[in-house]
Amino acid sequence: MPATHEDEEKLPAVSGSSGRLVIEKIDEGGTEPDYPGRVFEDRDKEDVEAMLDFVNASQEKDKNRVPPSPETETAQTSLKAKKRALRIEKGQLRDERRQVRHQREQEDVLWKKQKLQWQKQKIEPSNISTSQRKLQDETWRLIRDARCQLKTQRLLEDEQWRQHKLSWREREAQLPIITSWIAILVVTDNCTRQCMGLPLFVAGSHVTSQMIVEALKELLPPELLFIISDRGIHFTADAFQQLVQDEEFIHVLIARHRPQSNGIAERFVRTLKEWLKDKSWLNEHDLDTLLLSFLDEYNHCPHQGLSIPGLSPNEFANRIFLF
Repeated sequence: MPATHEDEEKLPAVSGSSGRLVIEKIDEGGTEPDYPGRVFEDRDKEDVEAMLDFVNASQEKDKNRVPPSPETETAQTSLKAKKRALRIEKGQLRDERRQVRHQREQEDVLWKKQKLQWQKQKIEPSNISTSQRKLQDETWRLIRDARCQLKTQRLLEDEQWRQHKLSWREREAQLPIITSWIAILVVTDNCTRQCMGLPLFVAGSHVTSQMIVEALKELLPPELLFIISDRGIHFTADAFQQLVQDEEFIHVLIARHRPQSNGIAERFVRTLKEWLKDKSWLNEHDLDTLLLSFLDEYNHCPHQGLSIPGLSPNEFANRIFLF
């Protein structure tokens, strides 16, 4: 989620689970591939049986997965190098501009002193000769002409600076967007549609697996059997696998580039983005307050995806726990 947002500004469709911003691919049609998630098309299977079949099919697909080509890895390395070079160039331009401003401040101080001294000489009576007066006038004209040339030179330098800055911005615009992002962990119950929480991480796409684990320890119920997630590095790291062993649940990884495998969570994300579309926030505190309001509203609002019409996720969860 962007760190700041204006009213009615479109929220971008991005994912930071892999440690970088990823834009959803456009479906160009064609034959439907044989994804592991198609095991859920069999309505006669029990939920637990279907989930275990999905896990086995996903593991088999991972074994046959083709690793990225050297050309792809080279392109990614080249992109990182371009971003790093732009950051270095931006820092150099900033430092050079600061030095120029400091030098100009010193030149302006000297000019003001010379101008003040000349004004005093013109006002105060003196016994100097006419030739000396002419020499002073000539010296002041030289100083004034040098000042005019300096101002002209500054205008040229400023124009060059603006051109360099414009060139840098144009090259930056050709690369993937670099901005401030806030990561939000979505934790929903596929059965009750209840949202367990929306932890917020100011680290954005640099959030670590340990941060995810600490947040989940506070949110996951003790009776949890399965947890479904994407294949982001946070959910495949050792810290998360240790959580799986400690809490004794089965970790289900969805198919790559197939968010439909986790459709309930994806639909929740869509609902959240629609709710946030006309909201504004300037920092993470404003966004966190909005998320708390959304969480309360969502869990108490009737949900059409539940088997009992007219119930909210909280009401449906309470009825299940009574049985």
